[in-house]
Amino acid sequence: MAPEADMLDTDPAVRPRLPEFAESYLDYVTAVPDGDVRITLEREGERALSFYRRVAPELAGSSYAPGKWTVREVLSHVTDAERVFAYRALRFGRGDATPLAGFDQETWTPASHANARPWEDLLDEFRVVRAATLHLVRSFGAEDWARTGVASGWTVSVRALAWIVAGHELHHRRILIERYGLRTPGA
Repeated sequence: MAPEADMLDTDPAVRPRLPEFAESYLDYVTAVPDGDVRITLEREGERALSFYRRVAPELAGSSYAPGKWTVREVLSHVTDAERVFAYRALRFGRGDATPLAGFDQETWTPASHANARPWEDLLDEFRVVRAATLHLVRSFGAEDWARTGVASGWTVSVRALAWIVAGHELHHRRILIERYGLRTPGA
């Protein structure tokens, strides 16, 4: 069920609720701390970079089990997904309601060549993508946050996409801590 745009909250500090996004994103949205998502994206971007910078390059090529992504691949996936979610927010926030296709993370991740790239390059890529995301979300006016579009067959608001970006990175950082055993100082 698609939400009515005039009924959606336009405040980026208010957590989006179903059906403003697909239920498959609920864990991401609920993982984000309360508050203005623009501030959260900036703060968590800094925390994420601090976390990832403490990962030794030799550990970046490891995974927690055979067939699972390496730390490099996880970071590359997080960066690629942020690009996609931000692009969706850009399109919908600028009033373009053209339905957008999904993406296959299982195809994209090996194609990213993350394991052949220097760890510092992946860190820098995440940094600049997050900076671009911050510029984008800061450009939205109140009416833009309530705009919606269809992505991957589901209606989603611009506001929800910003919360999904924040929650997706947090989700993967927690996996790196819990399953990969990455306990960097200060994490």
